[in-house]
Amino acid sequence: MDAPDSSGPAGPPGSPRRSPGDSGSPDADGMLAEQLLRLTRRLHRIQSRQLEPIDITPAQFRLLRTVAQYDAAPRMADLARRLDVVPRAVTTLVDALEASGRVRRAPDPDSRRVVRVEITDEGRATLRSLRSARRAAAEEILAPLTADQREVLGGLLSALVDGMPERPC
Repeated sequence: MDAPDSSGPAGPPGSPRRSPGDSGSPDADGMLAEQLLRLTRRLHRIQSRQLEPIDITPAQFRLLRTVAQYDAAPRMADLARRLDVVPRAVTTLVDALEASGRVRRAPDPDSRRVVRVEITDEGRATLRSLRSARRAAAEEILAPLTADQREVLGGLLSALVDGMPERPC
């Protein structure tokens, strides 16, 4: 008969084994996950409300912001990879942003098959408006927290984001 494994705390039979760094119960972890989901939904609703007068969706805002982060106009495939979405989703978003004059498609000088996406002056102006709308949404959601609590939350969120393994594209 094998000796019991003493490498970590044991829970009730059938429960997941917790590693020494784990501090919460599976139920507490489930509650945290639910709270994060509720907070994400609330943030999305607030951000959507802030973006509505600018006539842009959160997904379009994300794509516009991503295009602006490149030094040179990115390819549609680059945007799909960076946003972790299928290329067709990028096409739909670019269509809407192009119709509003915020981006334009440009041919790639090296390949006729490649389409690049350039941000326009209208797109840059929209980004400036969106940044203040985003700040207003953040202020609304963070209003109940003190400056110290915000700092702690920022550290915790960084630990979660930085600790996430990259997903293969």
